[in-house]
Amino acid sequence: MLKKMTAIFLLGFSLIAGSVLLANIWVIQSTYLQVYEQPDGVPVNKVGLLLGTSPSLANGRSNLYFKSRMQAAAELYHAGKVAHLILSGDNGTKKYNEPEAMQQALIQLGVPKDKLTLDYAGFRTLDSVIRCEKIFGQDRFTIISQKWHNHRALFIANSRGLDAVAYNAPKVVNASRKATNREYLARVKAVLDIYILGKEPKFLGKKENIDLNG
Repeated sequence: MLKKMTAIFLLGFSLIAGSVLLANIWVIQSTYLQVYEQPDGVPVNKVGLLLGTSPSLANGRSNLYFKSRMQAAAELYHAGKVAHLILSGDNGTKKYNEPEAMQQALIQLGVPKDKLTLDYAGFRTLDSVIRCEKIFGQDRFTIISQKWHNHRALFIANSRGLDAVAYNAPKVVNASRKATNREYLARVKAVLDIYILGKEPKFLGKKENIDLNG
């Protein structure tokens, strides 16, 4: 009996581990050629989609991932690789507002306010990517986030037939591995959300025009 239970456990564990591995390979390999490390090689797109994260950690310290993303977004704008930025993040409560925090940071980095559009309903990466098309009318854009995050965002964009590339924010030295470790399971969830559960954004709402000529 013990041997049988052990065999069942090992089989179950192997299936789960195998599914996680295959999902991660699929997400990364299918988007590998769409990810850019240097601004010079990034194709020119009118719009950049900056994915949100909190400006500070739970312990009150600055979130280095946030600073890295803002740096990358400002770099692309000043290099002429994007003309406008959609700042998509969580605004779940009055005291927590990722888009406005991103806006303030980018203005300090020299990006004009009229070149920034705030998306307050980017609660998840899936929401941010789909809303970029459905709400803001963009089917071609550059995603900006950390490397480990960009592959998943591109995977979602590809599943919707969108023409997207991604630019990796500078690597954060001595950062916690919590976010990167969590990403392994997040990629599995992305596969399930897209191909099994058919998930859609939590909120859509009215379309918003972006003035790309202003």
